[in-house]
Amino acid sequence: MTEHYLPDIPRLYTALAEWMACLIFILPFKKRFSPAVTGCLVAGAFGIQSVFLISTGGVRLIFWIPCMIFAVFLMVAFVFCCCEIRLTDAAYFGMIAFVAAEFMASAGWQILCYTGKEAWMSWWQQGMAILLIYGVIAVILYKILHIHMPKDGQMEITRREYFSGLLIGIAVFAVSNMSYVNVNTPFTGRYSFEIGNIRTMVDVAGIAILYAHLIQCCELRVRKELEAVQNVLQNQYAQYKQSKESIELINYKYHDLKHQIAVLRSEADPGKREAFLDKMEADIKKYESQNKTGNKVLDTVLTTKSLYCAKHNITFTCVADGTLLDFMDVMDICSIFGNALDNAIECELKIPDKEKRLIHVSVSKQKNFLLLRFENYYDTELNYQGGAFITTKRDKEFHGYGLKSIRYTVNKYDGAVSIDTKENWFDLKILIPASENAQKQIDKIV
Repeated sequence: MTEHYLPDIPRLYTALAEWMACLIFILPFKKRFSPAVTGCLVAGAFGIQSVFLISTGGVRLIFWIPCMIFAVFLMVAFVFCCCEIRLTDAAYFGMIAFVAAEFMASAGWQILCYTGKEAWMSWWQQGMAILLIYGVIAVILYKILHIHMPKDGQMEITRREYFSGLLIGIAVFAVSNMSYVNVNTPFTGRYSFEIGNIRTMVDVAGIAILYAHLIQCCELRVRKELEAVQNVLQNQYAQYKQSKESIELINYKYHDLKHQIAVLRSEADPGKREAFLDKMEADIKKYESQNKTGNKVLDTVLTTKSLYCAKHNITFTCVADGTLLDFMDVMDICSIFGNALDNAIECELKIPDKEKRLIHVSVSKQKNFLLLRFENYYDTELNYQGGAFITTKRDKEFHGYGLKSIRYTVNKYDGAVSIDTKENWFDLKILIPASENAQKQIDKIV
């Protein structure tokens, strides 16, 4: 009878469920290869998954678990090969996709068999019905899962988070399939439809638990990133205040030296007097040639960085109208210019040829936009992945947030950040639309 008998799910339908579950995570993320290569990978993955599951459909129970583990491995490999994400993230997505596929296969087959139509349907009608049911489930899961996930797919899952998620996945799979191993337990069913109901309900619960785990991991990632960005902002502001105090002290010292010059002009020996004065005036000019942009905050940051560049044989040039930044917060100016110049200086220090150590900064207005541009020469390979440059420092956990901090600050002003690397020149452009008040200030200045 239909209420007591549920046919086994065809292995081809199981392969289709696993393939579509992987597509839930593959479609929205940046692809590792060209569209043509990705299309071949997608088609090949379905073929490999189908052949493997069909060929292992009649294996003994002792080999069933290893076959399922290998099926999960194929799903993880499918996600990793298609998407430009880390292996740990692909493994995490593959684990969620496997539980989703279990639910998709079980629920779809139950719905089809409950109607009692699977017996008289032709193979293509049955396939179209299954594809429709799977498609509806996949779209629902896609909409739910991608609400909180990062757009670039970079979850940066830690070992502890992955291990806890893996335990959830193993527990869900074990409980949902327990009836297929032994029906003589208090937690298993004896009838096929009852077994199917248990499997479907446990898989639904598993997806809900993994979804909660995914939300928690995403929130922890965002919180960690915000804390790191805030630390960068605070450090840049602290550097600005320290630099301001140092520059003021230098100004006081050299203001006193000007009075000493007046006294030294009474030196009897004209030759010694002039030589000494020329030397003192040359030293003073090093510090008097501070950047005068019209914005005191920008002047302080640029002066500090230019002095550091001069000390390390880096040619630093700047063409900036600081008055265009009057509408920006002090900490935001420190964050953008401090982080951009720190990254540029770090890159230049790696260049052995001191003649090639070049940095140029410009601040200008283009129509109704404020344009900030940071250019520096480089002669090493830049590692760019997932929308960010991979730091070469050993303590990666505490670095790599310079550009993230810049993007975070620019987003406050509805601006955009673009990066171009051409002919060994790193070009960081920041375009900020001027607000109504800011636009009035800029127009007065211009």
